[in-house]
Amino acid sequence: MKSLADGLPPEIARQIHPDWRKNEAAYWAARDQLLGRYQDQWIGFADGVVVASGTRPVVVFHAAEASGHHPFVTCVGRENEPYRMRRARFSYDTSYPGEALPVLRVEFRRFRGVPGSVLDHVIADTGADTSTLPWADCQQMQLDPAQGMPGLMSGVAGGSATTLGFLVWVHLDGNEYQCQLHADFVGNERILGRDVLNSLELLFRGPSGEVIVNP
Repeated sequence: MKSLADGLPPEIARQIHPDWRKNEAAYWAARDQLLGRYQDQWIGFADGVVVASGTRPVVVFHAAEASGHHPFVTCVGRENEPYRMRRARFSYDTSYPGEALPVLRVEFRRFRGVPGSVLDHVIADTGADTSTLPWADCQQMQLDPAQGMPGLMSGVAGGSATTLGFLVWVHLDGNEYQCQLHADFVGNERILGRDVLNSLELLFRGPSGEVIVNP
């Protein structure tokens, strides 16, 4: 079976850690045995065993990465379903063509407790399964492709593209939140998805053009 990593730009695919590729192949060899227990659950698979499981991909992503063995993370039985990036539009950034967007200023951290990159014009997108940044932003954060997990990402119009997921933290309103950040090698929008938004309380005040975090 063709590796997910092979869908990445060639210069990025060459940097994917060999242990991740080994764990991906081992998962597919064991997949039929895993279906009975883990179907429709997210798991992290490394060195022939399940190192994390659960229903929230961002939680499993972080727990699996803590193993330090470059795990393969997937939803058992739904491996080929991409993360979907849908657009929920609100009246906040009036410079955006068409309907305006709710945007935030967000700090993305490579390591918990360590200051990272503060980025503006990050779209609070309740329709996005996960967070994503353009590859240029990921490079600014010095994210290493060898530490990434290949996956699939799809837009509202369908189709899919290979992406690279990273374990990072979002610092917002004085608190840190787990984030499952994916690199976008084609687009240029910064999106904060439900992997983070579902850990927050947000008040969208369209008439006054405000997004209030943890009101």
